This record gives sequence, structure tokens and C-alpha cells, in this order.
Amino acid sequence: MVATNTLNIKNSECFSTLVDSGSHSAGISEFLYWDPVSSSLHLKDAVSEEKSCQHLIKMLENCLYRSKQTKLKCSKVLVPEKLTRLIAQEIMHLSSTEPCGLRGCVIFVNLDIDSTCKKLDKIVYDSSVVPTFELTLVLKQESHSWPALRDFFIGACFASAFRRVLKLSPSFWLLKRKLYSSAPSGTVPKECIRV
Repeated sequence: MVATNTLNIKNSECFSTLVDSGSHSAGISEFLYWDPVSSSLHLKDAVSEEKSCQHLIKMLENCLYRSKQTKLKCSKVLVPEKLTRLIAQEIMHLSSTEPCGLRGCVIFVNLDIDSTCKKLDKIVYDSSVVPTFELTLVLKQESHSWPALRDFFIGACFASAFRRVLKLSPSFWLLKRKLYSSAPSGTVPKECIRV
């Protein structure tokens, strides 16, 4: 962005009408002002947010990697393109209103397989911070008949050589539960996102 002290507007009559009518109380000087310090702070926030998002994506991918052999008993987990980024962005959005932000987050990762919820792992973003909220992430298995049929034939013919391939659906559930509340006792605020 380049800041200049001249303003080039094609329809100067419209611009002068806005300024002269007083609909913009600050006048033309506000249109010419650019604060490099403020812009620098917004850039630093954006870079920091992107780093946090990348770290969260890596944590989700590691969770799926660890779970594929231990809990899912499969050789591969196929994840739709940009699913982990979308999940990370939603998690960051939900954590933006929390006192400790993303650092106070605990994520319980689950997988919905044939209407059965299987617990995969727990992700603690920052273990040095006392959690202020929990997120329950429910991933879903892609439900197509061909992979199930393919796995049946591969399992029957080559049982020891091949193991199941799990394909995730691009949709997921995200449930937020605050661990504190300013509301009367007995009520726990929740927020749910379905994508």
C-alpha cells in the first residue's frame, strides 16, 4: 500500500457533495490519513494468527496419524483437501471470544463411523494454560458403497497384505462447551457448528 497526499477521484462532484453536506464529519483529512503503526500491528496479528492456524492444522494431522493404526486399525486415512484448514479456522473463530483464546482450548476428536462415535484423541493446544473451554470435534466417515465393497474383496482375498482405507467426509460437527459461566449455576453455555 502506498500512501500519498493527493486523492484522485473520477467523480469529484459526488465526493465533494459528501464532504460539503457534512455526512462525513471528519472531512477530507480522514481520507488522506494512513497510520503505518496501526497497519503494522494488523499485519503482525495476521501473521501470528496464520502461525497459530498452521500449528493447529499440524496438531490435527498428527492426531489422525496416531489414531489410524492405534484406534482406527487402518493403513490410510484419506482427508479431503483443506478439511483440516477449515476445522482449524472454525476452532480459531470459536476461541476468539474466550479469555485465554486458543491457548485455553482442549479439543476432543471423535469419528462417526456407521452411526457410532469413536473417540480418537484429546488435543491440548497449550498445556501450560488452565483450559477455559472444550471443543468436541466429530469427523465423519465418507459413506459410499464402493469403498466398503472394495474393502470386503481386498480383505477376503488379501487379508494379511492389505488393511482398510478410511476416507473422511468433508462435513464435521464442532461443539463448544465453556468450563466457566457467569450465568446462574446449572446452565452451561454451548455453541454448535455443523459444516
